[in-house]
Amino acid sequence: MKSKLLNEGEQKTYAVILQSGEEVSKNILSFVQQKKIKAAQFTAIGAVSKATLGFFDFTIKDYAKIEIEEQAEVLVLSGDVSLFNDEPKIHAHVVLGKRDGSAHGGHLLHATVHPTLEIILIESPSFLERKIDKETGLPLIKV
Repeated sequence: MKSKLLNEGEQKTYAVILQSGEEVSKNILSFVQQKKIKAAQFTAIGAVSKATLGFFDFTIKDYAKIEIEEQAEVLVLSGDVSLFNDEPKIHAHVVLGKRDGSAHGGHLLHATVHPTLEIILIESPSFLERKIDKETGLPLIKV
């Protein structure tokens, strides 16, 4: 992972570049922990060699997994950083494009970069907190 501070105003903007073999969520979390970021939004484009997406199934209150076991373009990756139990938490959704032009999307659970992922992350000067929602069991943002 490489990064560069692009803007140092009230809302810091970073370019975070992931390289082949790096896991997406783990590296974004590592970056925000290093920089002590409590709130941010991010977008990214690039490609992955494999990924696990999730679709939240309310009947089981868990994610049904969608496995992508081939090279795919990251058409859209967007997410946020908020606090959960006083620690930064990543929440991201992704749309992946396959060779045949089909697309698969969902909650990003795991993805391995190949050859690169270009992330633009914008830190927010204030933060939101997540609390466990009794109905779903999910850590949802409480305003």
